[in-house]
This record gives sequence, C-alpha cells and structure tokens, in this order.
Amino acid sequence: MLLVAAGIVALAVGLGVLLGLRHGRIGDGEGALVSRAERLRRLPSFRTAVRRRMTALTGILGLGLIAALLGGVVAARPMAAQTIQPVNTSRDIVLCLDVSGSMTDVDREVIDVFDSLLDGFKGERIGLTIFNSSPVQVFPLTDDYAFIRDQLAQVREGFDYQSDTPDHWVGTLNGPGASLIGDGLAACTMRFDHLDDERSRSVILATDNEVNGAQILTLDEASAYAASQKVKVFAIDPIGDAKVQTSAGLTKAAQATGGQAYGLRDTTTVSDIVGEIQKQEAAALRGQAQVIWADAPKLWIALLLVAVLGFLALLWVVRL
Repeated sequence: MLLVAAGIVALAVGLGVLLGLRHGRIGDGEGALVSRAERLRRLPSFRTAVRRRMTALTGILGLGLIAALLGGVVAARPMAAQTIQPVNTSRDIVLCLDVSGSMTDVDREVIDVFDSLLDGFKGERIGLTIFNSSPVQVFPLTDDYAFIRDQLAQVREGFDYQSDTPDHWVGTLNGPGASLIGDGLAACTMRFDHLDDERSRSVILATDNEVNGAQILTLDEASAYAASQKVKVFAIDPIGDAKVQTSAGLTKAAQATGGQAYGLRDTTTVSDIVGEIQKQEAAALRGQAQVIWADAPKLWIALLLVAVLGFLALLWVVRL
C-alpha cells in the first residue's frame, strides 16, 4: 500500500512538473516579453510574491505527499488492541431429572418441557443433571443454547432403548435403591459454581417423588440445604394432585425454598416457571479477560481529511 501511495505521489509530481513547463514556455501566446526583467525581479514586492508562491507550492507538494502516505495507512487498516472482560448478567438454572423406572413413561414429556423452557430464556446459564440411585451431570452450566438443545435431544432419544441398560442409566445406578429424590436434589444444588458471587440460582426438579431405598438426605433435608444455599426449587410433578401424599411432599419441599410445584401437563407450567425465574434479580458474573484486535482508522482518517482539505485550499490559493 505504501509503495502504491508513493507511486501516486511521484506521478502527481511528474504531471505537475510537465504542466508547469508547458505553461512556462515563452511565445506560447499567453505571455508577454518584458524588457529589463532583471530590474523587476529585484523589486521587494516581486521577491515577496515569488517567496509566497514557492512556499505555497512547497506546501502543496508536502501536503500531497502526507495525504498519500496517510491514504496508504488507512488502506492498510490500522488496528488497536482492546482488553475486555465479558459480563454475564443472567441467572443460573440446573435442570434436575429423575430417570428412575417409575418416571420412564413421562421422561420424554419432561424433556419436551425442558426444551420449551429454553424459548423463554435469554442468556441464562443452564445445566442438566439426572439421577436415580446416584446422580450424573449430563452437562454443566452453559449459555450455549444450541448445545443444550442437542444434549436434550440426545437424552430424549436415550429413552427409546432396546437394551437392558439404556445409555441414560449409565452412572445412575451406582448404589442400592432407586429414585433417591433427596440425594438427587442435593447433588443438583451442588452443581452451581461461583459460590462467592451473589447470583440468582434455581433448580427445576422433575420427579414423581416415589422413593425406593435408603437416602443420605431426605427430600425435606435436601430442600433445607437448597434454601441455605439460596437456591429456589421449582418442581414439575407428573402426578399433579395435591391430595396425593407424594405430590404434597414435593410441593412442601419446593415452597420451603421459595419456589413452587407445578403439574407436568398443566398448560401454564412452562410460562409460570419462566416468569418466576425471571422475577429473580439477575447478578453480574465476570468472565475471563480477553484481548481483542479491532480496526482503529478514525484518527488516521481525520488526519487524511485535514491533509486533503489543506491540499485543496492551497491549490485554490495558487490557482493551479
């Protein structure tokens, strides 16, 4: 780019010299012969006029050269480094799914509800943990919604199994018992990171609350632990009948954290959960500082404009 600019300057200077020689010829019909011109050249006013003109011509040449160089710099796209620190000001949500045998018939519906929840979220970090007799983290908290939908689709396909041990059961049977809700909820509560930051944290728990076996923590103890961690629990109940003891216990546990329980097939379940989560105040989470290189031509463009305007102004003054 600089070589091109230098070539343009050289061409402009060459054309200027040729035009000057052409207009400076004697006898071309535009000039007049003056006798004793040396006396005229010695006049102070003449010398002053000559100096002014030479100064203007020098300025024109200099500004033309500067403008060409600045044009080359702008064409080369100058860049500047900028350090930024991304800030995520949204909420953290852990999807917590019971994959025990008693939930087999409704797990696909639950996954569909989880997928529908994504339509109401913008920027929230979401993770997924499944559990039976032991919990397994499917994916950690992330705001990559394309990845989340892909993972949910894979989990949903895992429920269409033909073998004795389906893929989604791997790691969830490391212990006696089944559908250990208290242990599962506690494990989901422990999936949150940046514990020193004041952030909105929620667990969306989908279970029928039909415990089979001894738990390390009961559902009430797990909900108390979630409340102590300022985690709200929103339960999705496939039974959805407040008169049933399991539903009543699930509702009580969710309300103890400041959350609520919803029926799986209720028409307002998705919108109600999204609305309740979005009511919670979002807090900032600063990401890792990053250095970004970006185009920074503004200063050079301004200098180029000044040089070009000065060049044109001198051309007008000298009448070239």
